[in-house]
Amino acid sequence: MEAGIIEKRIQKPMCTIHITIDHFNKRIRVDDYLGHFQECVEESLKVAKSISAEKIIFKSRKENVMALLAQGFLYEGSIDKFFLGSDCFFLVKYNRNERRNSAEWEREDQILTDVQRLPIKSGLDEPPSAYQGRKAEVADALQLARLYGEVFEVYPTPMNDPVYVKKCMEMGTVFYIYVHEERIISAASAEINSFYHNAEITDCATLPEHRQYGLMKHLISALEDYLISHGIYCIYSIARSLSFGMNAALHQHGYSYRGRLANNCYIFDKLEDMNLWVKNFC
Repeated sequence: MEAGIIEKRIQKPMCTIHITIDHFNKRIRVDDYLGHFQECVEESLKVAKSISAEKIIFKSRKENVMALLAQGFLYEGSIDKFFLGSDCFFLVKYNRNERRNSAEWEREDQILTDVQRLPIKSGLDEPPSAYQGRKAEVADALQLARLYGEVFEVYPTPMNDPVYVKKCMEMGTVFYIYVHEERIISAASAEINSFYHNAEITDCATLPEHRQYGLMKHLISALEDYLISHGIYCIYSIARSLSFGMNAALHQHGYSYRGRLANNCYIFDKLEDMNLWVKNFC
């Protein structure tokens, strides 16, 4: 991972924690845990304190939700069947009032309402023949990095760095792209967790001048086909709450809204709220 984000396994006498320390976004995230639950919580809080994290995210199993609520954590969202068929719950704790409060919440509620009024689409209109869709290769890393650098002024991970993009591919992240006149103009990826058979559709980007053809919906469909063929049946995505287009693409593709993560990460030019969307094929 990049310098600002560290994935760490913490082994203690009575517990094991898999934790993501995210300096860039001033947060930590407990991705998995095993053993004495209270010790898992206490060790996670120690890590958060050591880096002055503003937000703590705990990806909790159902049986531990009440214990976290009793210790001041808040529920923000969930992913159906995330843990090999068992649901995952996002419980969070904030260490700064400013990080908890969102100035855009009312506007985001309205965007969500408008999105959910849209009909679910059963088919996709084919884009013009000048647009060619395919699975990305390692050789595409430079062009992918350029695309992300153009679309996002700020992004939670350094996708504008071709070395980082190449590393993601080598570690199993799958990208699908659209090419127009030999230039990558749209892309999306799937980060796969083979152990729990789930995947996150992420890194969705299309250059503004090419957004009228619904390319992202085709990329999501292609990723789904790939994932299902590789035994991945729980698919989710975390979209900017302020993005009508991305939330609409997920809703119309049959994804279900499962909550909003407040001030979750830096994207574009500020901290933004993110919507959780989930789709299961089992």
